Amino acid sequence: MSNISSGAIKVIEIIGISEKSFDDAVNQAVKKASQSVKGITGVEVIKHSAKVEDGKIIQYKANVKLAFAVD
Repeated sequence: MSNISSGAIKVIEIIGISEKSFDDAVNQAVKKASQSVKGITGVEVIKHSAKVEDGKIIQYKANVKLAFAVD
């Protein structure tokens, strides 16, 4: 995930949500988290899920883990 040679990495888990796609849900998670978490170095997708209505997917969700360096 990173070329950090010393220090510590923190990992948080969040859920991204999109009406477009699973990829967009992952991107939304990173975009939203980067507003308050600085220095995100990697993302791991844990799980995909979706909300379905009338036989169609209406909302995509991606559970992701984000890694970032801590001082």
